[in-house]
Parts: sequence; C-alpha cells; structure tokens
Amino acid sequence: MERFQAFWSDTAQRARPRQIASAAKDEPTTVKAAERLTENVFHAELPEEIKPVAGEAIHYGMGMLSGAIYGLVADVLPFVRAGNGLLFGAVLWWVADNTAVPAVGLSKRPSAYPPSTHAYALSSHLVYGFVTETVRRVLRLVP
Repeated sequence: MERFQAFWSDTAQRARPRQIASAAKDEPTTVKAAERLTENVFHAELPEEIKPVAGEAIHYGMGMLSGAIYGLVADVLPFVRAGNGLLFGAVLWWVADNTAVPAVGLSKRPSAYPPSTHAYALSSHLVYGFVTETVRRVLRLVP
C-alpha cells in the first residue's frame, strides 16, 4: 500500500504541485492520532522530531491490527475474502477513513474532501486488501 501511495503522490505532485503543497500543510491523521495517544496515555506532548516516526508507527500498527483481524475473520467467514481482498479494502476504507477517523475528530467530514482524495484513499485501501488476502493465502499454504 505504501509503495502505491508513493507512486500516486509522485504522479499527483508532477501534475499539480501547488495544490499538493497547500494540502501537505495539514498534519497527517496518523500524526494527530499519535499526538492524542501521547497526550492521553503519557500526559505529555509529542516532540516535533518524533512526529513523523510516531505517525508511521500508528499507520503500521493499524495495518497490522486490521490485517490480523481480517486473517481471523476470513478463516471463519469466507465471503469476507470476496474479490481477493478487495471487499475488505473497500470496507476498511469506508469504516476507517469515512466513519471512525472523522467521528473521533482526527479528520474533517468526508464531504470536505475532493473526489480525488477519496479516489486516492480508496485505491490505496484496495491495494492493501488485495495484498493482505494474497499474503494470507500464501501463509495458509506454509506448513
């Protein structure tokens, strides 16, 4: 998913560098989540120099948790594997990006973002779902 996002971002930046630059001023949701976690658990402020790493830790942690839940559910309810993980990716995008994250105040409501932002996020999650199911299938073959 991360390689896909990097490719998309590079392509978009070449196409519209000024728009991308102004959008980049907002702190990523993962960094906002890391800040909130640090404040609520450790009662401290997250240092600026640690924010990028903390954001990545939140991102990968969420990915690992989602993948583990998917692996467990996919074994019990085979319909969850529909589209070789694409259904999982689409549902995760809807639940996380469009419902949970705005509900806890880490992002604006979905209607505040242009369709291109949603296309990027949905595409990224579809790639994640596909790769997650592919890895799950491979691991199931390993004795």
